[in-house]
Amino acid sequence: MSLVLITGGLGFIGSHTCLSLLTKGLDVLIIDSLVNSSKENFLNIKNLVKNNYKPQVGKVFFLKGDLRNNKWLDEIFKKQISIDNPIDSVIHFAGLKSVEESVLNPIKYWDANINSTLSLLSSMEKFNCNSIVFSSSATIYKPVYEGRITENSLKEPINPYGNTKNTIETFLKDLYISDKKKWKIINLRYFNPVGAHESGKIGEETVGKPSNLFPILGKVISGEMENLSIFGKDWPTKDGTCVRDYIHVMDLAEAHFSALQFLKNNPTQFKSINIGTGKGYTVLEIVEKYSKLNNVDIPYKFSDRRSGDASSVVADNTLALELLNWKPQKNIEDCCVDSYRFLLNKLSKIK
Repeated sequence: MSLVLITGGLGFIGSHTCLSLLTKGLDVLIIDSLVNSSKENFLNIKNLVKNNYKPQVGKVFFLKGDLRNNKWLDEIFKKQISIDNPIDSVIHFAGLKSVEESVLNPIKYWDANINSTLSLLSSMEKFNCNSIVFSSSATIYKPVYEGRITENSLKEPINPYGNTKNTIETFLKDLYISDKKKWKIINLRYFNPVGAHESGKIGEETVGKPSNLFPILGKVISGEMENLSIFGKDWPTKDGTCVRDYIHVMDLAEAHFSALQFLKNNPTQFKSINIGTGKGYTVLEIVEKYSKLNNVDIPYKFSDRRSGDASSVVADNTLALELLNWKPQKNIEDCCVDSYRFLLNKLSKIK
């Protein structure tokens, strides 16, 4: 049995990826600080696996802690070796992820994202765990409107969050070059993850003020926010609002499993791969679709452009389709409907 360490495994993307791996028979060890997530997600994952999937699924374990505590992390790797169940690969999600917050507090982001990664890689090297899938981001690219972004597009982040992701990728490349016979590394540069598991039991939770579109839609519908602020109406797009490539979180979760399988079945290497749909939608298009599909009213107003934003971010996902035995299975309608189902389930618990 394979044991995969998933850092930040109770967050939005991490929790769905844990579920995907478990249902395919992999054992999963989750480390999460719970700064931007909840332990309830751990119980939800366990219950979903128990009640909805066949019995030969993997086992899941959870440890609360901060990756920057390197001595603690070393003890985890050491313990797994001592019980003859070593960690053989890592999916690294842990980190802060708000573009807006990163602009306001770059020191916090550089500390959390860079130092946690350095600590993790130090432990991996020490205990001969040399296979990692890194949760990167399309924010590392220079924004473009015409055409789709390829893996060779210019990397020029426009906010501190993107800078931290780009820096980690650079270090991972240096690490690979230092010993090309040892390291297996894939950076998954994903675009805008949205949606939720079809059960409505796990989805995107936000701690504090959300900065992404779909969580904000949920707060407007629930009455927590009066309206949606659309940042800018004069971007160089067809209706003046920003264009994004929205990928369903379950498709993204499957991409992580496929990436692990690719590393397992191929020689040591370093790859960076876009994970998106290749289709872009404006903010106004999403508001219209979400409203129509779920029969809800979403009041909105236009505000000034937001610092650190880009006009258009759409993936060229050709490399992922060629290498990973993967392709998106869900469309934008699934994203809207599944997000709303999760919202209704969450609101029903509050009542």
